[in-house]
Amino acid sequence: MNGTILVGTAGQGILRSVDDGVSWHRLGLKEAIEFDGVVRSLAVDPADPSRVLAGADSGICLSTDGGAHFRRVESPANGQTVWSLGFSPVDPKLVLAGTGAPSRARMFRSRDGGESWEKLDEELPEFCSGVHRPRILTVAFHPQRANEVWFGVEEGGAWRSLDAGTTWERIDTEGRGINNSDIHAIAILPANAAEAARHVVVTVNSVCESLDDARTFHHTPSKDRFDGLYYTRTVQQLDAVGQQLLLAIGDGTPGTRTRIYRSGDRGRTWENTLLNTAPNSTVWAFGVHASDPSLIFAGTKYGHLLRSTNGGRSWFKEWRDFSEITALAWTPHVAPVHAHPQSIH
Repeated sequence: MNGTILVGTAGQGILRSVDDGVSWHRLGLKEAIEFDGVVRSLAVDPADPSRVLAGADSGICLSTDGGAHFRRVESPANGQTVWSLGFSPVDPKLVLAGTGAPSRARMFRSRDGGESWEKLDEELPEFCSGVHRPRILTVAFHPQRANEVWFGVEEGGAWRSLDAGTTWERIDTEGRGINNSDIHAIAILPANAAEAARHVVVTVNSVCESLDDARTFHHTPSKDRFDGLYYTRTVQQLDAVGQQLLLAIGDGTPGTRTRIYRSGDRGRTWENTLLNTAPNSTVWAFGVHASDPSLIFAGTKYGHLLRSTNGGRSWFKEWRDFSEITALAWTPHVAPVHAHPQSIH
């Protein structure tokens, strides 16, 4: 491949490869992200593949050279752990970020592609029952409505804004059909001639789906749908029309068994994909880019990096093992990455 692979980790910052995974390099000294720091989220600007946002334990960081270097953007999120980032596909200047444990869970917004930020007014509890301090794991924009955006909290519910984040409504209220307030991922599939937009909310143990603009959801427990596995980690849309999806699921966190399921019909049915090497823990994150939807990366909690070159139908493990993988991205922009001098005496 021509481009840059970025692996966000808890403990080694971001590792990058510009030679198709043959060699890997950490960020250097004097970077905004420590080379042994924690990075929880990565997002490539859909309008400019050289621009990459990273959510780190130092705050929101920006690269303008495909991930070779990062600078911290001065913002109200400075010094907080940023768990999620999302660009609007309709207006890439609109970006949202969510923080969480050990920081307070809060939402932040940029209207200039990540160069400046404001803290939004929505306040979440400082503590929750399941993970002690909540973390905002996911940000999702509607692909056809510029101002509709969602965020999901582990644990603290699914929230929607219809005015680009100025005001918010909690959606996982009683009777609506979302079975759990522990939200791991959200995806919004665009409407087409045959079907309304499909809202997909992934909870810890179910996939919840709505076809009536999120007024009601239907769900089936994941253990009944995915061969006994319950820990539903994340969902990834693969194409612009929302026809093809991937779902990562395991037997817990970090887990000992995991599978990746693929759907070609907007999530109505799912089939198991081929993992040529048994992963060592639950698949935690996917990395895709619209320039080549057949090339996909998947990372496990305990550091296995998997690659698919056929749209997620089969997967091979990369030679390199990592520390805990928290986020993945790849961009067709080739970053100017160089090996650091070796301290050999």
